[in-house]
Amino acid sequence: MRPTPKLSLLVLLCTLIGCSLPVFAETDGTLFGSIRKAGEAKVALASVPPYINVSPSGEATGSSVDLQNMVLKNLGLPALKPVLTGWDSMIPGLQAQQFDYIGAGLNITEARCKAVIFSTPFYAAQSGLYVLPGNPKHLTSVADFVHRPEIKLAAIATSAQQAYALKQGVKSDQVMIVTDIQAGAATVIGRRVDAFVVGQFSIPNPEQKGLELIVDKESPIDGSGAAFRKEDKAFRDAFNEQLNRLIRSGTIQTLYEKYGIANGDIEAELLAKFSKASDLVPSCE
Repeated sequence: MRPTPKLSLLVLLCTLIGCSLPVFAETDGTLFGSIRKAGEAKVALASVPPYINVSPSGEATGSSVDLQNMVLKNLGLPALKPVLTGWDSMIPGLQAQQFDYIGAGLNITEARCKAVIFSTPFYAAQSGLYVLPGNPKHLTSVADFVHRPEIKLAAIATSAQQAYALKQGVKSDQVMIVTDIQAGAATVIGRRVDAFVVGQFSIPNPEQKGLELIVDKESPIDGSGAAFRKEDKAFRDAFNEQLNRLIRSGTIQTLYEKYGIANGDIEAELLAKFSKASDLVPSCE
């Protein structure tokens, strides 16, 4: 269909002056169309404070929620409707059409990229060792555990950090597996392990919880983003275009400040290195 003269003039003016318009994608039976028809974007979320907080009543707030709603608005779509979902149920639920996409921030891994496609990372971090104040074991990296079999490490089951530790050569009997961040922190505070390894931004204000953060400078950058069904590549690409603009414009850092997220400038600097999932994991689409 040919554009009207008024629309052509508007597009020309915006091209010249750089204004920003919502991106209204073609519906033609795609995810764009189904979301518009439903009047809501059903998005799988989990509580990941301070990035995502899901209340008992089902309301979602946080920097990642605001960020995704900005992306959806720029795409001409309604705000997200949270669907509180267990981590292990997210990819099966997506493939079973239970929601439109996963917005909880799944780690982007080679294995997961065989099942889904990812957005540009909206969370990135190196591995951090959370230790007791003063770092009594003088730890600097996960590699320290390879040469000191008497010290113990906690890691979340199936996490990128657990895989990294084992790949470095840390023995499996040195690693205590925990279910979540709170449990990992408790193992250090309770002196059952010497460090808990997780993303460097995973525990806000660790000193207030009786912990100290040591960033493993040798560790790779891990990232997480939104995940989509493989057939929704056009939606993912449009989502990425808007997400990249928000990251590079400094909007994401403003959101970190709004929600009191410490070291938001460091995280924003890491995120600026990526424009697509394959920049982080080359085998991903």
